[in-house]
Amino acid sequence: MRTFCFRKSSCVRVILSAAAAIMPIGILTFVPDAALAHGERNQEPFLRMRTAHFYDVKWSTNEIPVNGEIVVTGKFRLFPIWPVNLPLPEAAFLGNGTPGPVLARTESYINGVPAIQSTKLELNRDYEFKTVLKGRVPGHHHVHPMINVMGAGPLLGPGNWLTVTGNESDFKLPIKTLSGETIDNLETWGLGRVFFWHGLWVAIAIVWLVWWLRRPLLLPRFRALTEKGGDQSQLVTSTDRLFGAGLLVATILIVFFGFQATDTAYPRTVPLQGSRATVEPLSEVPEQVKVVVNKSNYDVPGRSLRMNVTLTNNGSTSAQLGEFLTSNQRFINHEVSQAMATVDPNYPKELLPPNGLKVSDSRPLKPGETKTVDIEAADAAWETERLSSLINDPDNTLGGLLFFYDEHGKRTISNVSGPMVPVFTDPDNRTAENPKGGPG
Repeated sequence: MRTFCFRKSSCVRVILSAAAAIMPIGILTFVPDAALAHGERNQEPFLRMRTAHFYDVKWSTNEIPVNGEIVVTGKFRLFPIWPVNLPLPEAAFLGNGTPGPVLARTESYINGVPAIQSTKLELNRDYEFKTVLKGRVPGHHHVHPMINVMGAGPLLGPGNWLTVTGNESDFKLPIKTLSGETIDNLETWGLGRVFFWHGLWVAIAIVWLVWWLRRPLLLPRFRALTEKGGDQSQLVTSTDRLFGAGLLVATILIVFFGFQATDTAYPRTVPLQGSRATVEPLSEVPEQVKVVVNKSNYDVPGRSLRMNVTLTNNGSTSAQLGEFLTSNQRFINHEVSQAMATVDPNYPKELLPPNGLKVSDSRPLKPGETKTVDIEAADAAWETERLSSLINDPDNTLGGLLFFYDEHGKRTISNVSGPMVPVFTDPDNRTAENPKGGPG
């Protein structure tokens, strides 16, 4: 300081400069940033492309007060080309992806069956779900439907922003038990008993520690153990044994009488159920259009997925390709009015790439007809959603659903899957910074 502060004003400037330099570090260190989502983009592309595909997802509202309810409905299909490195969905649980317990899930169903327990799900089958969520913590939250698969982790559906207004202290979760008792607020019910028992065991543990810590610990015990003729009987005295026995008896009596008191207060108790529910999938609908992927590339400079596919219409009505769904991104064919009509105005815009789906021949596929078309799904979402990192996977197989519509708007769904080869160069001089090409 003496070196740099030749005058008082110089010292002040040095101190202010140092404070200005340290302040941002302190702010970044001690002031937590808001969590705007919960890392769904960090899931590997193969996980999002080839596990659960959610569709027809709807949120009943975008804003609720504390204690208000939002209903999330939709369907999902478990992709048949399931990643070999993931366990099969032998035990799956319907949940919701939110940034912490900001909502309370009061109801959940899969195909109309209460989804309180886990269940086994089948690949290449469709399921319908419904969850009812109650506003708990005010804020702006990203809400997803979610399937938790044992060993594979959470599989997230599309997310939408929900605003919860009001005061958190007003939250209540009333229920009526099987015995007819009404609990006004499950959020705080029984907390006094929980605090009492935790406090009691902590107090007993502290008494036990203090009993041994009250005497010199290290040097006398070291000498008793190492020096010749050391009095090892002083390590554990008869008083210690008597105190230990008394504490053991007291602990057993506390457990015994505590159990008796609880059993008397709550004579009817049902343990948590560990069995698994049985849920039958929706009726199987044969694929009307068979899809064979002849070639697929991901154009890195153009941020575009291109597929050359052969389509065969095995149905009795025409079929027109209207949508490509993968990783919760909906690439809509704007030339198909039936597909455009399925887009809810309130659906999250970030999940609807504006360029949509380009098909080289969008004319309806007649019954029995086979034709080969080129499909292009180009959008910056491949980068922003981190789906382009599929090119770095050892198994860069894409997966998704193709939605076809007949002239009456009836929809059929076909799986599409195949190996994807990245393209790193482009004759039009397109780059990630200049996706349209040209001199840039």
